[in-house]
Amino acid sequence: MRILGLFCLMLHTATVCCTELTFELPDNEKQCFYEDLEAGVKIDIDYQVIAGGNYDVDCFVTDPQNNVLYQERKRQYDSFSYATTSKGVYKVCFSNEFSTFTHKTVYLDFRSGEEAPLLPDMNRATALTQVVADSQTWYRLREAQDRIRAEDLNERISYWSIGETILLFVVSLGQVLMLKSFFTEKKTNVAAST
Repeated sequence: MRILGLFCLMLHTATVCCTELTFELPDNEKQCFYEDLEAGVKIDIDYQVIAGGNYDVDCFVTDPQNNVLYQERKRQYDSFSYATTSKGVYKVCFSNEFSTFTHKTVYLDFRSGEEAPLLPDMNRATALTQVVADSQTWYRLREAQDRIRAEDLNERISYWSIGETILLFVVSLGQVLMLKSFFTEKKTNVAAST
């Protein structure tokens, strides 16, 4: 019985390919990912920019004949589903070529194949599990994005506070010197007349 369960698990993992990754996309650059797929395979692509600039990136997907299947410009996040029509290498590209000085951090979730249940009566539970996993991923990405914003804001506040402190000392020193000049006696040269 254990061997049958192990075989079902191995068969299940062999039919579904999933890749989740977070990568840094430098400014003025394009980064592509390639996947060799059979005809009739369902692919799902989810991406989200979690840090950098205006949180936007260009994304496009092409088939083995270089036909554009999906193309979006300056999007923070999006999803794309497609059933492949031909066998070959499919390309998913992210472009930050429009940005001149800010790099981006992008999360990519690439799934190919149909996720079949291990047992026939697991359809509803598997769907709910996928919804929960997707929600957890969404919350994790939002937390990462908000943490980066908070750290950036903290850094700006620290620099502003240092600047105000330096300005306070400069003004205080100027006031002390100004008051000191009011109370110092000026020496005059008196010529002795005889």
